[in-house]
Amino acid sequence: MRFYLGTHQPDWLSHLNHQWFEADQVPLFVSHRRLQDRRTLFPANTPWALDSGGFTEISMYGRWVTSPDTYAHDVRRYVDEIGRLEFAAPQDWMCEPVMLSKTGLTVADHQARTTANLLELRHIAPDLPWAPVLQGWEPDDYRRHADLYEAAGIDLTAEPVVGLGSVCRRQSTAPVHRLVEELAAAGLRLHGFGFKTLGLRKVGHLLASADSLAWSLNARKRPAMAECFDAHEHCGNCPRFATRWRRQLLDSLTPPPAPSAYAA
Repeated sequence: MRFYLGTHQPDWLSHLNHQWFEADQVPLFVSHRRLQDRRTLFPANTPWALDSGGFTEISMYGRWVTSPDTYAHDVRRYVDEIGRLEFAAPQDWMCEPVMLSKTGLTVADHQARTTANLLELRHIAPDLPWAPVLQGWEPDDYRRHADLYEAAGIDLTAEPVVGLGSVCRRQSTAPVHRLVEELAAAGLRLHGFGFKTLGLRKVGHLLASADSLAWSLNARKRPAMAECFDAHEHCGNCPRFATRWRRQLLDSLTPPPAPSAYAA
């Protein structure tokens, strides 16, 4: 599983000192909302993926106010000026009940709009790395959305990555685990949006990739690490804390080696 470290700090893409990477490049997950108003962008020194910021935009306005043309133009700029973008989420429509209450639409409406947006973005900028996202709430919703993509001519099994939306607040539950198992068995290379430790320990081995910003909230609830006392009150935006958290998380997901057959 490729694990993207979520960050509020897009400068980490280019300015994060390699010492924080612990000799490894750490792929980052950055929101479009953190990049869109920046006049100057710098080349990335690590791979990354782009979140569309849809949850915030729909929460604020009850719809997408950013047009597909504008979004595609911005992603084109990120590719040209930052580089190393591995995939970009489309302007998808989340299906949590709170989001449906914001829009006044149904799960089926959100799925149709998510699919239509992917098709439009691929028409506007077919060379950019747009990733389909499956949306839903109940397991059958996701199956129907997969059928909708198929009817639109999109073979999800042929996609480099397929996002699994509207699961981050319930990614440790049994229904989501069974859904991931089913979709992975069908050949989908899934990206788990906002998967946290419990969910990753259950199904991380079935995901192609995942991301999390949980480290930041974790850090904000405690004093800064001893080595950071002179720098900040908490480590909610601290690369040392973030990369250490990521390493500890990944280490916790690695199963112990099987005992040797020749062991006494």
